[in-house]
Amino acid sequence: MKQEWFTPVEISELKLPALPTTQRGINKFAENNKWQERRNMAGDLLARKRKGRGGGWEYHYTVLPNIAQLQLIKLSEQVQQPRKADLARNDAWTFFDSLPEKKKDKAREKLVIIQKVMDLHRGGMNKNAAVALIGMQNNINAATIYRWFKSVEYVAQGDWLPYLAPRHAGVSRKAECPAEAWEIIKSDYLRAERPTFESCFRRLDRVAEKEGWTLPSDRTLKRRMDKEVSKPVQVLCRYGKEALKQMFPAQERDRSVFHALEAVNADGHRWDVWVEWPDGEVLRPCMTAIQDLYSGMFLSWRVDKSENKEAFRLALGDVFEEFGIMEDISLDNGRNFASKWLTGGIKNRFRFKIREDDPTGILTDLGVNVHWTQPYSGQSKPIERGFRDFCDNIAKHPALAGSWAGNSPVNKPDYKPKAVPLDKFLAIVEDGIVEHNERKGRRTQTANGRSFAETFRASYKNAPIRKATPEQRRMWLLAAEGVQVSKRDGTIKFMGNRYFDNFLHEHTGHKVIARFDPQNLLDGLHIYHLDGSYLGFAGVLEMAGFYSVDDARSHSLKRRQWQKHIKALKDIHVKMTGQEIADLIPQMAEKPKMDAKVVKMHRVEEGTMKADPVAPGPELTDKQKKIEAELIDFNSRKVVQTKEEKAQERFERGLEVFLALEADAPVDAKELDWFKRYSTIAEWKARLLIWQDKHGAKQGS
Repeated sequence: MKQEWFTPVEISELKLPALPTTQRGINKFAENNKWQERRNMAGDLLARKRKGRGGGWEYHYTVLPNIAQLQLIKLSEQVQQPRKADLARNDAWTFFDSLPEKKKDKAREKLVIIQKVMDLHRGGMNKNAAVALIGMQNNINAATIYRWFKSVEYVAQGDWLPYLAPRHAGVSRKAECPAEAWEIIKSDYLRAERPTFESCFRRLDRVAEKEGWTLPSDRTLKRRMDKEVSKPVQVLCRYGKEALKQMFPAQERDRSVFHALEAVNADGHRWDVWVEWPDGEVLRPCMTAIQDLYSGMFLSWRVDKSENKEAFRLALGDVFEEFGIMEDISLDNGRNFASKWLTGGIKNRFRFKIREDDPTGILTDLGVNVHWTQPYSGQSKPIERGFRDFCDNIAKHPALAGSWAGNSPVNKPDYKPKAVPLDKFLAIVEDGIVEHNERKGRRTQTANGRSFAETFRASYKNAPIRKATPEQRRMWLLAAEGVQVSKRDGTIKFMGNRYFDNFLHEHTGHKVIARFDPQNLLDGLHIYHLDGSYLGFAGVLEMAGFYSVDDARSHSLKRRQWQKHIKALKDIHVKMTGQEIADLIPQMAEKPKMDAKVVKMHRVEEGTMKADPVAPGPELTDKQKKIEAELIDFNSRKVVQTKEEKAQERFERGLEVFLALEADAPVDAKELDWFKRYSTIAEWKARLLIWQDKHGAKQGS
């Protein structure tokens, strides 16, 4: 036990069996059993005067009754065991694991010596003799071996090794550095300009000479810098947030949870090659590509002058046409991709208007889930790995020698690049991407030695794939609004080609919407009404040779067949001649005599007839005369009512009704109903007050 001596108070608090539970009782029990006189086998007293404040006696635990001793030992083990076996055990092994191998070997040597002593002791030899013998054989002092035994006391034999490891860490004296000097060199070194530590130390040495400081060596300060300032902090201060971000392990995503075409990712890539376009412009082309996430195979790609929504839209259409509709798609939400869907330069090439059909709207209509990735984060877009492969295997292809533009301002060729024609570049890109897909020996989780294309085909064969309907296929084509149908022959002139079908005769002279693929204009146009309803498909009319007899004969044959078809339709619809229709119309009977139902009254000229005299009424008061004059004045004016009466006209209309009511004159029921509603609004009340004030009628109303 760790504690062997106890005071009467401590013994009473333990409440041991066969002993009193009060201090007074323990003192009485000790006096009756003569604890202060008892000695052990060596003759030492088992009672002693307590040192410290308060004095008193304390007794060795062996003076207690046997049953009390057993309980005391059990309580002591419950306190010590977790400290030794549970808590200290884990810390000891952690400490041992952090030691260099040289110190671990020393601990193993000590364990071998102790085990030899234990073997001899178990064989019947006295432990002291065994220690002396083993110490003599290995030239080790017996006291040293006893010290090793002491270090593993109360420890399970299986955990002796870490307790035997050397605990001293070789403490070295730390060179003193003034706190101000340490802050100066830290702030100087941890800058974005990334100065060397030697230059920082030289500047600090000049300050120290001025201030009278004594500095440790530069190596000592560098070791302290690396110990106290962690590597990530140094990287953040000297290299920035992006470098710090790269230090965090990238998330490894499991692609095996997908099947072919279940999920794809798309992005744009600017080629490091100068290309000459058909219009003579020279620039680096941009490719929009779509990659299958399960296999890594590139499914489609479109090349244009810029990264725009039209190229992405058509690349999506290629996937839908050839393979089917995916379930999920990952797109870049940064400025280099998503925002350029809104600023595609393709509309500037045509005189008509390109409809703003948002690609995300198409994906939503087709039930595709869009996932936005972090901008400039290649870790979240596997397609970036494929683009790096293209930079080496395609952009630096021997057929493109002399056209490479370099991948950065500091990594440019030392020759003047020469642009390669667009058709040649596209052929090389086509061949390079096919080779990328078919290359064997891929070490991805799903390929397992196969090519990307083989991996895709093996899963695609058994995967549930949604196929696009003909109506859905037209959704990803570009839409040009305001395309004119010829009044004369119903043809459409578009992008240097002519298109025609019979249904266009019903829309001659009108503008329509044409959906098209700008890179496959010879495939024809899908024609829509301006309200968005589908009209039909118009094929391309190829231009004939000027003196080609065969083309002329073929054209004449098509025209005669078309005319014959139209005549047949005429015979179907026109069943009767004009005379046959006229014979069916009955002749008109004798013209009926008309009698006037309404007789116009003769107008009485002024002065030729006098009205009957009216009996004079009661004499009017001055107020009634004034109101009557106002009423006559308003009745004499013709007020033209408009659909929306102005405020003044509404007031005049209401004033007429108001004056009539004041004069007890009859008022039309409809006008009276209108006036009841009108008289409740603020407009009437305000204007009436102004009118009354102007005409002096305020007090009489």
